[in-house]
Amino acid sequence: MDRNRLALAAVAAVLALPLVTAAHHARPAPYGDRLTVPPAAPPRPAVRVRGAAVEAYDPRSGARGWTYRREGRRPLAVRTAPGHAFALWSDGMVTDTARVLAVDAVRWHRAVPGLADWLAGRPGRASGVLQELGPAARAGAMLAVVTPERITAYRAADGDLRWTLPARRSCAFDPGRVARVDGVLLVAQPCRDRDVWTQELVAVDSLGRITPGRTPLGNDLPARVDAATRA
Repeated sequence: MDRNRLALAAVAAVLALPLVTAAHHARPAPYGDRLTVPPAAPPRPAVRVRGAAVEAYDPRSGARGWTYRREGRRPLAVRTAPGHAFALWSDGMVTDTARVLAVDAVRWHRAVPGLADWLAGRPGRASGVLQELGPAARAGAMLAVVTPERITAYRAADGDLRWTLPARRSCAFDPGRVARVDGVLLVAQPCRDRDVWTQELVAVDSLGRITPGRTPLGNDLPARVDAATRA
């Protein structure tokens, strides 16, 4: 009798296995990601926003490379750097996709508080929100996300949050008014109750706000920091 019960249980488990497997494959990818890479994708593509997707393509032939979509979301802006394709989405999410197709993957996702509401109905506001800080090929390179309330910096290699800079009281950062000077990002910070123009301009780099005598946080990956310490 016990043998019969064990046999029936085994048969039931085998019959249920395809259903479990099907349910597993039917689950949507995290964040609604849909990354499609054709067999003949260009090795070093250019990247653009096209419709509801971020699309890589060969700048010489126009041949399409990978296509990245997120269900129910639209890309509003994209910024490229060596090995990186940073995208800003309509729900306030920032993503990084590898541009080297041997490692085709979405590296990281970061939700920026309040950004979706500020962008809602005004996609033109996305211009200037994503700003590269430092050479992206370096481990300590950063991506700054500029919003009216704050500037938030993430390490390009893994999306780790490194520093935030809130706007001054009665002031707001303007992502549409930025400039670069010798590796320094200048961001306009207009204020309602101040007339001194120097208070309405902020200078940052990959290590944070530039101020006299600052002691910036190191932004290298932990493994590299440990190796440098042992040496």
